[in-house]
Amino acid sequence: MRLAAVHHAGAAHIGLVAADGETIALLPPGLGTLDDAVRGGPPALDALAAAAMGAPACPLAEVTLTAPLRHFNRDILATGWNYWDHFDESLGKREGQDPKSRPTRPTFFGKGPGTVIGPYDDIAFDPDLSMKWDYEAEVAIVIGKDGRSIPEETALDHVFGYCVANDVSQRDLQRAHGGQWLKGKSVDATMPLGPWITTADEIADPYALRVQCEVNGKLLQDASTGQVAFRFERLIAELSLGMTLRAGDVVLTGTPSGIGNARDPQIFLADGDVVVTRVDRLGELRNRVARTVLT
Repeated sequence: MRLAAVHHAGAAHIGLVAADGETIALLPPGLGTLDDAVRGGPPALDALAAAAMGAPACPLAEVTLTAPLRHFNRDILATGWNYWDHFDESLGKREGQDPKSRPTRPTFFGKGPGTVIGPYDDIAFDPDLSMKWDYEAEVAIVIGKDGRSIPEETALDHVFGYCVANDVSQRDLQRAHGGQWLKGKSVDATMPLGPWITTADEIADPYALRVQCEVNGKLLQDASTGQVAFRFERLIAELSLGMTLRAGDVVLTGTPSGIGNARDPQIFLADGDVVVTRVDRLGELRNRVARTVLT
């Protein structure tokens, strides 16, 4: 299923997006939110499937899609350097923060949940806060079952589904705080997420997904999840080692090469830019960069 958070005619619904991507079934508001469904496990999914049988459908273009999740257990759990071509493209460009060699274990950091915006919302941009706003297309994993110290062999059993994210980063802030990435990754209203959650059963091979990012119609990132340095099972196993992952947690799986900071000349986002982030089988985000007072 492709499950969306929807506003239509003044009401909030869970929506079930049709296979053709053209229509959406609006489920009764009494079923709760998509956050509730993720935490509700298989019984909640069964209830959604049953409700969809008689639910009214309308064109997808006539509803407003919001961020699929809004109530987070903690920070967004994010992965750095998870495509070797991305790790290598930035060598010597990290302003003194280069590691001495490729990491042998995944690199993790947190993003404040206030970063999350919907699939078509504006990305906040304040040049007084930062002059280096960078794009990063990613696949996001939504955890659907609690677990601690999860073995790699069963890690994907804990995945509710997948969606698209763009880990928009402020590179100068990222470098300014002792090598810790939190500040340069947690500016409010800067991380598009969506456009819906595609349940795990729809994705037979999570390593055959094409990840792309366009800025103003120019393709700047284009890769396959088959290129990841650490597979999704490994990310879940390492994150959960001694730390319980809970249903509703979101895990970003890293961005491929092509980021603006690593280019020559560099490319950074500016007011009015249009950023399109897509992952085949998972959908597309389309966001305008809009000047916003954040300071």
